[in-house]
Amino acid sequence: MSMAPQASAPQASPALGHPNEIDLLRITRAIGQRLRYRYVTPAVSPVCGGYLVRSACCSRNVDADGGEIDVARILWCADPVGWLLYAKDHATGRWVEDSLFHRLPELLARLNSDPDRRFWQ
Repeated sequence: MSMAPQASAPQASPALGHPNEIDLLRITRAIGQRLRYRYVTPAVSPVCGGYLVRSACCSRNVDADGGEIDVARILWCADPVGWLLYAKDHATGRWVEDSLFHRLPELLARLNSDPDRRFWQ
């Protein structure tokens, strides 16, 4: 797991088969089990090589008007093999690599628990 911040856009190469409807459904279902902001309905949408999670900003910490904000970006990476999880640095508008997981359920557990509030702000 890499916790080193990277201030650039995700560089994972698009992998065959991602995004796909099955993983999109798995992610959508899994984030329903998150610990924070359970009263909003996040949206998961396909992006090149993965998925984007967005949600209303209920805390008003990022968007004072409560508009939709980027929560996480999930990308499949062929080298190294695994799922990359990115958090949005809202101050700079850049994606920051949070961690690499070999299995999607492990990534979703990290996203749902969010102990340091990097995602559900």
